[in-house]
Amino acid sequence: MAEKRKNKERIINNRGIEKRNKIRREEDIAKNEKEKAFDDQIEGRNAVLELLETGKDINKIYITKGERHGSINKIIAIAKEKKIIMVEKDKKEMENMAQNDNYQGVIAIVPPFKYSEVEDILNFAQEKEEPPFVLILDGIEDTHNLGAVIRTAETAGVHGIIIPKRRAASVNSTVSKVSCGAVEHMRIARVNNISDTIDKLKKAGLWICGTAVDAKKYYFDQDLTGPLGIVIGNEGKGISELVKKNCDFLVKIPMKGKVTSLNASVSTGIIVYEAVKQRNF
Repeated sequence: MAEKRKNKERIINNRGIEKRNKIRREEDIAKNEKEKAFDDQIEGRNAVLELLETGKDINKIYITKGERHGSINKIIAIAKEKKIIMVEKDKKEMENMAQNDNYQGVIAIVPPFKYSEVEDILNFAQEKEEPPFVLILDGIEDTHNLGAVIRTAETAGVHGIIIPKRRAASVNSTVSKVSCGAVEHMRIARVNNISDTIDKLKKAGLWICGTAVDAKKYYFDQDLTGPLGIVIGNEGKGISELVKKNCDFLVKIPMKGKVTSLNASVSTGIIVYEAVKQRNF
């Protein structure tokens, strides 16, 4: 009888422990979700170094335990100088935390990316006393493409990038890593409607250049000087028909092979640097 009572008490006790553990797990999940709402993470040595050098807020930096070679030492030195909290974690813990396979032993936790307004981009061009040079991405979905586009745009002196809020890639740790930190120097605006934004840019005096395979003019035959917005379309579908109709003119890139399309970031580089050449040389 006593043994039965003990077994019953043990079962009740175990159920209580399981219930408490379940509650803790749910609380941990809720806590992590809450943190995700307020934090983002930047991964990779170059991206974290670039972030440190911009002086932007960093909540915490995690490094893999035992990592003390190459540029990681520079990251540690700058972080100590700036009094940023640093935490060492086991390799397995870091792998579980990382959003990318190639995080290179370092992850920085930062406030969410702060998007700009379209007006901020135009004001920046005005401050530099340059005609506005804007990139408009109509539905780029791949984060690697977005990161590569941002890197190209930053090196070319583009004043800002406009992306849609829906059905498109947004700035995250992958974008930051692929951009090699260029995202920290680029004004990026998220808008509800690309066509409406194009109308706003036109009213501000910009000419809008669309890219389309069925355009009649090659990009190098088009005047790309002055206040300019270049529209780059979705990786597969290109720019939407509505956006295409709203452009002032369309240009295409010569295609000599059997493949009739280019990666969005490659197309961006070709068109943007033609504009750079015309505007500066």
